[in-house]
Amino acid sequence: MNDDLELIQGAVPGRHTGELTPVLRTYESRNVTYLGAEFPVFWESANGATITDVDGNRYIDLTSAFGVANVGHANAYVVAAVHDQATRLMHGMGDVHPTEVRTRLLERLTHVLPKGLSKTFLATAGSEAVEAALKTAMLATGKHRFAAYRGAYHGLSLGALAVSGIEKFRAPFAPLVPDVTTLLDYPMNGRDDTAHAVAVLRETLGARDDLAALIVEPIQGRGGCIVPPPGYLRAVREFCSERGIVLIFDEIYTGFGRTGAWFAADHEAVVPDIICIGKAMGSGFPISAAVARPEIMDAWPLSAGEALHTSTYLGNPMGCAAALATIHELERNALPERARTLGVSLGERLAGLRRLDGVTDVRGRGFMWGVAVRDAAFADRIVKHALALGLMVLQAGPAGDVISITPPLVIGDQQLARAIALLEEAIATAAA
Repeated sequence: MNDDLELIQGAVPGRHTGELTPVLRTYESRNVTYLGAEFPVFWESANGATITDVDGNRYIDLTSAFGVANVGHANAYVVAAVHDQATRLMHGMGDVHPTEVRTRLLERLTHVLPKGLSKTFLATAGSEAVEAALKTAMLATGKHRFAAYRGAYHGLSLGALAVSGIEKFRAPFAPLVPDVTTLLDYPMNGRDDTAHAVAVLRETLGARDDLAALIVEPIQGRGGCIVPPPGYLRAVREFCSERGIVLIFDEIYTGFGRTGAWFAADHEAVVPDIICIGKAMGSGFPISAAVARPEIMDAWPLSAGEALHTSTYLGNPMGCAAALATIHELERNALPERARTLGVSLGERLAGLRRLDGVTDVRGRGFMWGVAVRDAAFADRIVKHALALGLMVLQAGPAGDVISITPPLVIGDQQLARAIALLEEAIATAAA
């Protein structure tokens, strides 16, 4: 862990970023990267909780690069593990000739996942893990309809879009997205009563007998950092067990220590039938997984030489090595515990922002927080002012009116204090 602070040496964005911007615009699909006068900057390197751009400006990172860098950017142990693996075997053969490192990862995951989840389908991106989970539920139940939540983000591939609850992502591709999902409102702690939310769940889904699965984020991430009221997830588990519905937790964002526990499900001691994991799993190397109870995953037929669902990069050796090293670092540095302990003080510091003009709510858990503001335009100004000051934050929420706070779990105390001060300054400047 280090305590490097921000260092702004010139204009943000700088000259070199300005030179790269038209090149990217020429050769990349125009929908991928927003390119404006004040945002973004081009990254050159990152270490721990700091990011350096191509112009030499340094930023404190409160994004973890979409929640990926839980053990810090360029974690030395993870880098060494990937390097060592790359010198011996960069690529295996997916579902044909397995590798030792893949086998070790599959076994290792069972020691950190909620108890009973022990059969794994490895993938590359989070949406792949979600689609593997949906297919598994269909095979296990013989049904093909689902329940999910408004505001949910499960990925942008077509299968994942079918259970996603943010309409702007679904609408352009509606003819290709099957209408197989019943959407529920996601209850919020401090706003919604648990008993009422459970009653709505039972009223909406209780009479249905065609649901293969209910998929839920234990804390909504892209949806604006929404924490459900206490007891709600336990009630969802009880309902799904009663009805024979496969319960899928999407912990792609919340997993690997982010919320102050290994997985957000651990806070209420709830075990889903399938859990989807990714993002921080490989500390930057693309790897994800759907992990299920054996009796659920064994709905897939025994392979006779041709898998029904696989991919070229399934169980990539470098990804597996990165995941094993990430788990090692999370344990060695007790990072889930650190996120839980420091998350209390982080929440208290962020709660102080409520006094600022334009801030409407602060919510979260561990090292996953959202600062809700009056509208998306205001949030956009905050993000850009923060960048100019040397702080990286992102917008979240279906309407874009939330500032997402997800720092690396290794961020230094001094860095964190400085980051909150810079965020406060950015909010005040945006309001003025």
